[in-house]
Amino acid sequence: MTTADARLRSLSPAPIASLFDAEPDRLATMSIDVAGLHLDFSKLSPDAETVAALLVLAQETDVAGWRAKLFAGEVVNPSENRAATHVAERGTGALADVRAAQDGQGAIGSLAAQWRSEGVADVLHIGIGGSALGPALLVDALGRDGDGPRIHIVSNIDGEALARATAQCDPWRTRIIIVSKTFTTVETMTNAASALDWLRLAGIPDPEARTAAVTAAPDKAQAWGAGAVLPFAETVGGRYSLWSAVGLPLALRCGWSEWEQLLAGAGAMDVHFRDTRAARNAPLLAGLMDVWAARYQRQATRAVFAYDERLRLLPSFLQQLEMESNGKSITRDGAPVAGPTAAVTWGGTGTDAQHAVFQLLHQGTVVGPVEFVAVREPGHTLPPTHHRQLLANCFAQGAALMRGRTRDEALALSGGDPALAAAKTFPGNRPSATILLDRLDPMTLGALLAFYEHRTFVAAAVMGINPFDQWGVELGKEMATAAMAGGDGGFDASTADLMTRAGL
Repeated sequence: MTTADARLRSLSPAPIASLFDAEPDRLATMSIDVAGLHLDFSKLSPDAETVAALLVLAQETDVAGWRAKLFAGEVVNPSENRAATHVAERGTGALADVRAAQDGQGAIGSLAAQWRSEGVADVLHIGIGGSALGPALLVDALGRDGDGPRIHIVSNIDGEALARATAQCDPWRTRIIIVSKTFTTVETMTNAASALDWLRLAGIPDPEARTAAVTAAPDKAQAWGAGAVLPFAETVGGRYSLWSAVGLPLALRCGWSEWEQLLAGAGAMDVHFRDTRAARNAPLLAGLMDVWAARYQRQATRAVFAYDERLRLLPSFLQQLEMESNGKSITRDGAPVAGPTAAVTWGGTGTDAQHAVFQLLHQGTVVGPVEFVAVREPGHTLPPTHHRQLLANCFAQGAALMRGRTRDEALALSGGDPALAAAKTFPGNRPSATILLDRLDPMTLGALLAFYEHRTFVAAAVMGINPFDQWGVELGKEMATAAMAGGDGGFDASTADLMTRAGL
């Protein structure tokens, strides 16, 4: 136990609303503007003393040293003995990694220009996990007005997903992207084979020629017969891979300029994270406060609500980023962790979520930080009342979570009926943060996603865990392979019965 760890375990936070009186400069010290993002952490629970202790904790756990290793291209993934070079894809890693990434970026631009010039109407992008979540978010957020081919992301092995996608496409004007780091991912390769069969049934003689493989195993992709192969480094992990050729759908849909701006926005956040002093470093502070909530306050959930329809896939993207990265129970050295690690990340889209799950947030027994993500400028030309209502709801929710409603206030609203007053009482003192983008464009989206990546990295460094491996997904895959192979497989009675009933 470090000195700061012991100190943090002894602290009891004061009511959040009271901190604004106790700390007259709280809004200024707990808000940061960077790369088109305004990040307001002032309605989270750490007071100035807690923040100071968290900054000491960052020193004692050598966050700066791990950050230096990340940007130097050194090993930060010890279980696989690898660096993590996604930052190099946007120009801020080690020089050799950046130069290698630039070659890959050139291939993205060349293929995107080729397919756009050929009049390709539809692209099936087949992947799973980070190979699908990142591209889907990019295209959904930025692609509405793009002038390139329509993008259809297919990830689920359920054939319904591929059938729905192909039903929208003309096979003669369709190209296929197959994304698999190893080029052996069962779900992806199964969907790819069925997509090729769909092309063959339409009379296309050489369907493989209409594919592009995005992989860290180019030899396997070439042997498979892919028409084009876009490699990326083994050191670029799946949930951090959208900056590589995995993000090709954005360049196809929106063009090369939009793609460059996305990388530039992420690069600006990289520089901020790498060079800014700790007390004003947005990803560093956010990661520390995530640790404070999950480990020291034992708050097991973190909710993220996007108050912009274009960011509706952000909570799903963050679920993988945060829970696959930091959902660990051992340290990077193999020892049991000292306490809770990643919270359960969940969320939705405002204002829909207000009418679905906010009852629990305001009056339920489960408490955890809530994060609101909004955009100052609307992305549409409908009457301004739409956006005014959207933002008013967003900001009011954070205020209401903190303020609550006292029993006396509720009694006054309930005609003195104590039961009704109890139902209308809100405990308040519930933490939230707000991220307000100036506008949603490739640069601000790039900065936002890089912010979340670095924030996740900081939390991992503080907790001493490895955020770049994901061994927890392997056992289920192995058992699924055994189930497909038939035989008893050593399964328990329940599982064996289910397999028999389903005809496996």
